[in-house]
Amino acid sequence: MVIVPTLSAQRIHYVNADGIEVLPAHVDPLTGDTIPFVVLKNLYCFNRKRFAGAKYEREYWRMVNDVKKTLPIAKDARRLLIAAYDTCQYMTERQQSKYFKQLEKDLWVKYKPQLKKLNFRQGKLLVRLIDRECNKQSYQIIREFLGRTRAAFWQGFGKVFGVSLKSEWEPDGKDKQLEDICLQVEQGMI
Repeated sequence: MVIVPTLSAQRIHYVNADGIEVLPAHVDPLTGDTIPFVVLKNLYCFNRKRFAGAKYEREYWRMVNDVKKTLPIAKDARRLLIAAYDTCQYMTERQQSKYFKQLEKDLWVKYKPQLKKLNFRQGKLLVRLIDRECNKQSYQIIREFLGRTRAAFWQGFGKVFGVSLKSEWEPDGKDKQLEDICLQVEQGMI
């Protein structure tokens, strides 16, 4: 029997001569047993939520709705950031400058309607979620791609409205509850 490995995105498929998919496996040298090798996603367990009152329950569900609205935008930002880094590796500075100007125009066209619908609270949350997804502050991302002057402009513009682009994600600190909500939303639990 011939097993042929083929690649598909991030998953390796092993197909035998009959066209049947076979799982990757490990053969135990002592017993000769074949043990299938399967990578599973992380599973998180959370305690049942108990609220001190109706006010706290409303705040929690409002936070859940805010995360559901802003987390996909932050994930898109991560995907676009990775693509931009990959594309820039092979460009000169001049080509990068043109690329970023065009990218900025495209992003404004694509995301402006979505961003206009966000309220103040969701905008602040989006800045922190971008830090969560990209492991970089929004200010750093803007500074790398658009320069110090424009990053300072957007930081000042945000400060006028009480939003700091330098805010960081603290999953074990002030953002503990938000981290739990994000994990539950990603798993489809809420």
